Amino acid sequence: MSAADRPEVVVDLAAVRHNVRVLRERVAPAAMMTVVKADGYGHGMVEVARAARAAGTDWLGVATPAEALVLRAAGDEGPLLCWLTMPGEDLAPVVAAGVDVTAYSPVEVDGVVRAARATGRPARLQLKVDTGLHRGGALPEAWPALVASARAAETAGDLRVTGIWSHLAAAEEPAHPANAAQADVFRAALEVAHAAGLRPEVRHLANSAGALLRPDARFDLVRCGIASYGIDPAPDVPEADVPGGRPALVPAMTVRAPLVLSKALRPGDGVSYGHTWVADRATTVGLVPLGYGDGVPRHAAAGVGPEQAAEVLVAGRRRPVRGRVCMDQFVVDLDGELLPPGTPVVLLGPGTAGEPTALEWARACGTIDYEVVTRMRGRARRVHVDSEEVRRG
Repeated sequence: MSAADRPEVVVDLAAVRHNVRVLRERVAPAAMMTVVKADGYGHGMVEVARAARAAGTDWLGVATPAEALVLRAAGDEGPLLCWLTMPGEDLAPVVAAGVDVTAYSPVEVDGVVRAARATGRPARLQLKVDTGLHRGGALPEAWPALVASARAAETAGDLRVTGIWSHLAAAEEPAHPANAAQADVFRAALEVAHAAGLRPEVRHLANSAGALLRPDARFDLVRCGIASYGIDPAPDVPEADVPGGRPALVPAMTVRAPLVLSKALRPGDGVSYGHTWVADRATTVGLVPLGYGDGVPRHAAAGVGPEQAAEVLVAGRRRPVRGRVCMDQFVVDLDGELLPPGTPVVLLGPGTAGEPTALEWARACGTIDYEVVTRMRGRARRVHVDSEEVRRG
């Protein structure tokens, strides 16, 4: 094996561009924000942001000011929103960088005002209303006070209220009553803000699932996170219930590694810690040099409910994970084959070559594909490729 055979997380930036274009076309005339928080959902924040901008995304979205400043340092100059600040955090750097920040309370508005005065430039502020997710944002009864404090600061010249927004709790279930209820609360909050004199540039409620399944929730802007990476935000919704049909998204991530070794097992031989899997026949197993230290779920071999163990693709066949995933490695059942070291193993990818998808891994592990892709990397090297450039070459 050579250095080129190391475990890799391969991200196709052409897939990201494709997804952004498809989503922008679907949600028009609403503008689009590509969410690149958490290191681009594990895909590489800076690289994904550049690909999304190249594909025409109007906004970028991140959780923290630190993430926003990384994007600015990398040269991004377009509209950019962050929404998760810490109590008492100095917001002067993001205000100076022209980043939109979010306030949930008058206390946070005061912090933004201090940052604006420290930098000598008006801040760009968005207000978040809690329409029913009961996470971040001002509850409806606290909303008028937040609006009043922001309007007073805007009138004083300390800031510009550029947006009003909220977040859906059950967007992947289009018939869930929370969706209509939240949209009603959001519209009422917009009326309060308008009556107070606020005229934001954008009003946004829909995430990826909301953007695709609830056209009435698109308003001026939608925030597409997981869909931008080619992962269906509502895979259990029948195609007939997706307005306009399910978009042709392309998963951007492939996780692969070389087989380190293979060996024979006898009936009764146990595998990995605790011998949670014991061979019921003579078979062979292979060792893959990735583990939970690299984002592979520890219980991938257990299966959850009716689901079976997670699988990988080796030598053209799906092979189940056997025994507990360790920090650095896991074992797969090779069903009698003794394959040579260096044989490629694909944990997940688009599924076009027979490999498992992130959704299949998620279902085997009792989680969501968002978590699967976001946690993948650890010590594996991340490689960005561009399949469009390869085709052109």
